Amino acid sequence: MFKENIKMSWMNLIHNKMRSFLTMLGIVIGVASIIALITIVKGAMDGMTSEFSSFGADKITVQAIGTPLKQGILDSDIQKLSEIENVAGVSPTLTGNTTVVYNGNEKKDVFVQGKNDVYFSKTKDLIETGRGINILDIDSENKVCLIGANIAEELFWGENPIGKKMQIAGVTYTVIGTLKESSSFSDSSNNDAVIIPYTTSMSLLGTGYINNVDVFMSDANDSEKITSDIEAVLNRAFNYNKDGFTIINMQDMLSSINRVTTMMSLMLGGIASISLIVGGIGIMNMMLVSVTERTTEIGLRKALGAEPKRIQQQFLLEAVFLSLFGGTIGLLLGALIAYAVCFLIGASFALSVFTVVLAFGFSAAIGIIFGIAPARKASKLNPIDALRSV
Repeated sequence: MFKENIKMSWMNLIHNKMRSFLTMLGIVIGVASIIALITIVKGAMDGMTSEFSSFGADKITVQAIGTPLKQGILDSDIQKLSEIENVAGVSPTLTGNTTVVYNGNEKKDVFVQGKNDVYFSKTKDLIETGRGINILDIDSENKVCLIGANIAEELFWGENPIGKKMQIAGVTYTVIGTLKESSSFSDSSNNDAVIIPYTTSMSLLGTGYINNVDVFMSDANDSEKITSDIEAVLNRAFNYNKDGFTIINMQDMLSSINRVTTMMSLMLGGIASISLIVGGIGIMNMMLVSVTERTTEIGLRKALGAEPKRIQQQFLLEAVFLSLFGGTIGLLLGALIAYAVCFLIGASFALSVFTVVLAFGFSAAIGIIFGIAPARKASKLNPIDALRSV
């Protein structure tokens, strides 16, 4: 009997193709909106998260603002930070602007960065050619440097810069490597940058303090404890003056971004779901009209012994069919729109299983919820009253 109800429900929908299509349209628009909005937002946010992760999700950044008694972090403080449990390495950074010269060609306002060997061992895809700074360069304060892609192109056009001598702020340095060109936010400054050993940069920049330190974690899951331990070390170093430093936990920031992404997806999904509710009202309206039109059919079936639950089942199946077919079309349309938009804005396209299940589940639920009232009305019709319309 269930198979017969499925067949009859299908035939009734086919018999009124235009009305069925117009009824499904609300579901199509609703599901397409959910799929497209959530997928586009997720693709855009994934790109932002990936971009942000290039800063290093496994590191904690310390910025030393300094106090009247202590202007920044010392090597002794870095040693204490490196001794913290689950700290894989500490990379200090000193920065400044200067002029570089090679063979009489000058480039002004070059961004100089003082780094150590940990920075190169923990940062992936950084070096194009040559080598990075090692521990010997740090200990001996060697006059060596790595140059950005723009500097290599402007000053060493047609030459291999490795091993060449250049002047940085009037001091001769040997080029030991070149940095990869990158248009990403995290590495864009390296295109016009020169990296030298941080111990050497102290003399070049005329400072004995370090104002920026990256603490790399061996286990990012322990970021809260490591942050607490770092704060304890710096509190002692700055005489418990918390205005002397700032700690930035990248893991916490990534978690915040993920929470915002989830909230935005749910919010947009909720807004798009309004279309599904409108579509459900359309289904209910069409089914109520159908019950009125098919009063004679219902009366004859009841007179021939059809149980109310069978009639209710048939009308409920019609509503579910409308929702599921509308959901399928909406899924395909939404995925197509999302793919086109993601392609245009350069975001990654990934249609998640959760989004598909959410859209289909919601559309099926809409069909059942809004189909119950017409189905119950049909099942409760009095056979005698129904047959009077014959």
